[in-house]
Amino acid sequence: MRDQPSPRRIGKRETAERAGLCLDFANTLHWHASDRPRETLHRYEDFLGWAGALGVISRRQVNALARRARREPQAAATVFRRATALREAVYGIFVARIAGKAPARDDVGVLNKELQRAVPQYCIEFGVDGPTWCPAAEGAEFDLPLWRIVQSAAELLLSEDLRDRVGQCADPAGCGWLFLDVSKNRSRRWCSIRDCGNRAKQRRLQARRKRSR
Repeated sequence: MRDQPSPRRIGKRETAERAGLCLDFANTLHWHASDRPRETLHRYEDFLGWAGALGVISRRQVNALARRARREPQAAATVFRRATALREAVYGIFVARIAGKAPARDDVGVLNKELQRAVPQYCIEFGVDGPTWCPAAEGAEFDLPLWRIVQSAAELLLSEDLRDRVGQCADPAGCGWLFLDVSKNRSRRWCSIRDCGNRAKQRRLQARRKRSR
């Protein structure tokens, strides 16, 4: 199982990386599909650190939100609970799509509720590369990172080029890592060939040795 996300490059690099952000967030619960998932985010400050490390928000915004979280810990904790609920909803929706099933109504409801909160925070600007989403204001709201994540999820679900390229690690122990499959024939199976892919290779080698005895 991978510990760090990799850039998504498919079509326009910026669009793919932004769309893949929601998958990176879903992967913050390691071994997501197993009986013993491993949490990496335990409080709002962890969520904030993750968002800053991936460039979801600026360092200035991270510092401002960290200071505010110290002053208003209960409000920060409430947003953190919303963040983890969104993470599970995003994960559930994409896992359902990978399996060819309809997503759970509750998961869609969580996503749409956060989307309704996020949309008023954005406007469309026209630059040299065409129209793009931009924050309507640069504030220090606790749910600022959530707005970016839910924007990513909406873009990925609505993108005809990207949504069917979402895959899940095939590790039988339940890695569950989500990724954008950028291979030409959409043949990617593992979070990383060095991690779960390598363990699968070793299992196949061991099985062949046993059969040859």
